[in-house]
Amino acid sequence: MSKRAKRALVTGITGQDGSHLAELLLDKGYEVLGMVRRTSTVNWERIGHLQDRITFVHGDLLDQVSLLTILQEYQPDEVYNLAAQSFVPTSWQQPVLTGEFTALGVTRMLDAIRTINPEIRFYQASSSEMFGKVVETPQRETTPFYPRSPYGVAKVYGHWITVNYRESYDLHATSGILFNHEGPRRGLEFVTRKISHGVARIKLGLANELRLGNLDAKRDWGYAGDYVEAMWLMLQQDSPDDYVVATGETHSVREFCELAFDRVGLDWEKYVVVDERFFRPAEVDLLVGDASKARRVLGWEPKTSFEELVNLMVDADLALLEGKLQGIS
Repeated sequence: MSKRAKRALVTGITGQDGSHLAELLLDKGYEVLGMVRRTSTVNWERIGHLQDRITFVHGDLLDQVSLLTILQEYQPDEVYNLAAQSFVPTSWQQPVLTGEFTALGVTRMLDAIRTINPEIRFYQASSSEMFGKVVETPQRETTPFYPRSPYGVAKVYGHWITVNYRESYDLHATSGILFNHEGPRRGLEFVTRKISHGVARIKLGLANELRLGNLDAKRDWGYAGDYVEAMWLMLQQDSPDDYVVATGETHSVREFCELAFDRVGLDWEKYVVVDERFFRPAEVDLLVGDASKARRVLGWEPKTSFEELVNLMVDADLALLEGKLQGIS
């Protein structure tokens, strides 16, 4: 009797990370289950090219019974919890909902795993936003958390409940503390995609300015396609643990703008307008990660440079908008 393929359940599969992870897992011969909510507004854009290779299952991190049912029926070997209310500014407008999804949702999934099959390996998408007002630079696995948004606070809860279930119930439960990771599949509300899309619009004569908030905010930006490999590697280890995933470099929003406009031969200063509406109530000024543990234990390192990432995003948005314009004409 042939051994069945490994089976992975991915929550948040329609998001940037979910789509990249699904590609990776399918390439490795996995059966991929994608958890989606019963809603008429599911955005298939990022996974349209994979749709016929993924088994979609209906579930919701707000509904414990749906999670128990999925685990019982499909018996996954691995669960990657990427679903969350993940846009930081929205967490100020919907702090309670952010807590329900991003914090308590993790508990519901962990408890479902404990109940149905404690052998399932679990990955929790933790975030560099947990470090917030940083107490040391660079940030590593042992750096104390000081979140500066309801999203960051919810992620801290999700992180510690994962540790708690690992230690209390001996689950193979791991958290990846991922620093900012971007790409052409990033939502338009995120500053990197807002810049690359805005640059493409200006280059094509569809806009004449780009309004941004704090240009001095600094982030450790990597490519999402590189980072999902680290998630997979974590669940292949004999023992669960927590890992920072980052490039170790920091760049400002201003630098991102300069490179993006340079890519299309324009001077960013002629088009960028600082708009105070886009400043956060509590800003996170500097995030930069130390991924030496991931390098040492997982053998992981980023493959895409900052400049390559910016160029990749600008080129993709130019192609996207040019395609739409041709479709109109």
